[in-house]
Amino acid sequence: MIRTAATVFLLLLACLSAAATEAGWALLREGGQVVLISNANAPGHGDPANFDIESCATQRNLSDRGRQQARRMGALFFARAAPIEEVLTSRYCRAVETATLAFGDAEPLDALDYFEPGSEAGEAQLEALRERVTAYTGAGNLVMVTHPEVIESLTGVLPREAEAVILSRSAERIDVAARIRFN
Repeated sequence: MIRTAATVFLLLLACLSAAATEAGWALLREGGQVVLISNANAPGHGDPANFDIESCATQRNLSDRGRQQARRMGALFFARAAPIEEVLTSRYCRAVETATLAFGDAEPLDALDYFEPGSEAGEAQLEALRERVTAYTGAGNLVMVTHPEVIESLTGVLPREAEAVILSRSAERIDVAARIRFN
């Protein structure tokens, strides 16, 4: 009896997740959305003590799995006919590689870089990101590849690796409209 109930519960969760993902794709096909994407799989936590934003050798980088996730993400955007107007990325190598493997070209945006939540510099960076998100009025989708902590600071939602968070936004608020999981 308990096993049957657990199975039914898991199937229900899978159906809800699939429905949420489909709602996300529907929004993206309409265009005009701002999409935050968490970088693909980069094993470990934090960056080494000798971290240098200009040197990928001093950073956590994508694993083979992460590179596969990024390529799959781009293929799905293309297959689902989600129009992309612009791709912006954190300057960290794992975000840049996620963006370029998925979408080709990407422009760096400092406001998407990792920051310490709650720090004064982080708050200024978050405010710059809020301004960029709320000001977007393009017809295609604005894709921003960043870090889970940045997405959580902006939305209150901690995404999985290589997950897309589609935003609803107004001058007063930024909320999560939908999520798409690629793995």
